[in-house]
Amino acid sequence: MRTEDVLAAIATGLWRWNNASGIVSLDAEAARLLGLPAEPVRLTEAAVRSRFHPVDWNEIDGVVNLAVAEGTLAEARLRIMDEHGRVIRTVRSRSKPLIEGNDYQLVGTLQEVAEQLPGTAARTPVTGDWRRSREAFLLDAGRALAEARSTAEVLRVAASLSMPGFSPDGLAVFGVAGDRLTVIGHHGHSEGDEGPFSSMSLDTDYPAAEVVRTGRAIYLPTPEEYLRRFPTTWPLAQRFGRRSWAFVPLVVAGRTMGAWMAAFKHPVAFTPDERSVLTTVARMLAQALARAGVAESERELSLGLQRTMMPVLGPGIPGIQVAARYVPTGGGLQVGGDWYDMIRLPGGSTRAGGSGPGRIALVIGDVQGHDVRAAGLMGQLRIALRAYASEGHRPDAVLSRASRFLYGITDGDDEGGGGGNGGGPRFATCLYLEVDLETGTVDIARAGHPDPAVRTNDGTVLLRPTAGGLPLGIDPDTDYPTTRLTLDPGETLMICTDGLLETGGHDLDSGWERVRKLLEAHDGDDLERLADALVEAVHGPGSHHTTGPLADRREDDIAVLLLSRRPAGAVREAPRRTLMTIAQAEPERIAEAREQVRQLLHDWSDGDQLDAAVLMVSEMVTNVLVHTDGDALLVAEVACGEKARRLRVEVSDGSDELPHKRHPGEMASSGRGLVLMEMLADAWGVDPRGEGKAIWFELNEPEAGAGAGPGPEPGPGSGSGSGGGCG
Repeated sequence: MRTEDVLAAIATGLWRWNNASGIVSLDAEAARLLGLPAEPVRLTEAAVRSRFHPVDWNEIDGVVNLAVAEGTLAEARLRIMDEHGRVIRTVRSRSKPLIEGNDYQLVGTLQEVAEQLPGTAARTPVTGDWRRSREAFLLDAGRALAEARSTAEVLRVAASLSMPGFSPDGLAVFGVAGDRLTVIGHHGHSEGDEGPFSSMSLDTDYPAAEVVRTGRAIYLPTPEEYLRRFPTTWPLAQRFGRRSWAFVPLVVAGRTMGAWMAAFKHPVAFTPDERSVLTTVARMLAQALARAGVAESERELSLGLQRTMMPVLGPGIPGIQVAARYVPTGGGLQVGGDWYDMIRLPGGSTRAGGSGPGRIALVIGDVQGHDVRAAGLMGQLRIALRAYASEGHRPDAVLSRASRFLYGITDGDDEGGGGGNGGGPRFATCLYLEVDLETGTVDIARAGHPDPAVRTNDGTVLLRPTAGGLPLGIDPDTDYPTTRLTLDPGETLMICTDGLLETGGHDLDSGWERVRKLLEAHDGDDLERLADALVEAVHGPGSHHTTGPLADRREDDIAVLLLSRRPAGAVREAPRRTLMTIAQAEPERIAEAREQVRQLLHDWSDGDQLDAAVLMVSEMVTNVLVHTDGDALLVAEVACGEKARRLRVEVSDGSDELPHKRHPGEMASSGRGLVLMEMLADAWGVDPRGEGKAIWFELNEPEAGAGAGPGPEPGPGSGSGSGGGCG
């Protein structure tokens, strides 16, 4: 008689597993035992694995590896599952590894065995080697508990632990609050069952209370033992119908922080091996609960600090719409030095005798560092700025006072951590804007912070260069010049910290280009949606596909504040306009003036005219800085003319001396400004003012199809299009 026939006669299947190919060969009986048709079959490892209970498969994996290493037999009991996840039988597997170089084959048998009786696992374990099974279980339990981030997650992990051979059906974790025993969480009970145990005195004759008092575990293998030792509280436990109980202390750093109860519906003898498993799990559970408690305290502190330090913009103010976001990204307490604020200023309209909607101040800033001290300094500085603004000071005075304040509270700190705050002096960047809600006038003072940006009504986005001084706290005597611009109805102002620009491997320039495209694509209506889109684009999952050329760093917090003027009536079509001041001491800002004109004309159809406009602006501003003692004020505007758009640029100064047209020789280094304007501009002139003068020029954009040059591509978000768009 063949061996296969003998094995079939005793209901034993034969199988072979090739580790190199991952193919498992089953005879007819082995296939039947696995719930497959009773015929020989070759399956992949994944197909066979799907027939076994996942817990048993994980345990058998360790048994097989040890058998391969030692050259011994691998024995185990395995539960077979059907396609619906139900256990249909338990089989016993015995296999012998055949080593072939670096690979091996397992040849073994499968035989159906009777189900185990509850409570007998320690004597007839689920796996062939109970100690190996225990070690595998403890490794899995330790990993799962270590990955739990909250108390709720720790309790879910504890409830899902399947202990080898004696899994409890009821669990409870007790904590201590003063002199009372509390229930932190439970599993295997109905809602409300924890009531009698949730606020029990530690002096109560209850196993968990005694464990907390003494720090020693209590094992109760039978109901009779429970009744004998704790007759007072036995009626409370009797109604659950359990047969055995283990109460194990939860100890962290030598301190008993609570107790863990494991209750069983079948008798458990609590052998030394079983007690060892319970004690080890209790230690891991205590450490996981302690870590989760610290993490939850930090999160609660973080949220509390954020709620305290981040302002609530409050009810809507007539005529404007405001949205803001703060995103902590650096880990730890999730609180850093970034902040924003909106302040109602005293008085009404800035117009004399006016009683309009009044004025507000917008503030955004970033204190150096990302730690508790930075958050503390941020809170102090924010309060100081509010106080100075509420006193009615102008933007330059507000920042000057704030700089002296920050310098004063950090100057005494040394690098070694001495002084009142420790950690050395700190500085802060800040942007302070005073907005007249009736006229749209915005006065800006800047302390080392990124410039604001404005989205015009036609979708053009301009970065508004502003004069500025040193960051706050560096020099107590720093001056902060003020820049004025006008926010027309329907336009949106954006101010942000550098975290919005430099997150994800970007520098300020490339980061601004990414943000500019988002602003251009926005329809200009829902600022809340725009704020979400800005944060999502630079910090959400999709931001990993738009990283810049630098290292992808995401440690800096993000703060962004948006304001849009929303008049009651329909928004009229306002000209596209930019305005900036170039001081005598800042000739380098001539380059910023040229860039402003290029941004203003991003969709201009004639590229030659654009270059001409930039050249004339450079000549006009340079002329003011060279031939006068005052600053130059540049105003550029794109408006609709009779047939197409018209650009008008004027540069004014405080000098009464009018420019004269010259006829420079070939070797002359100056004197060509008015000559260039006469050649390049459609119209130009010099207008005396009450104090000083203004020189201006105009360019008319060619009509579409009128032979315009190869101008730049129209920018996204532009409502004008190429070649005009006034019709």
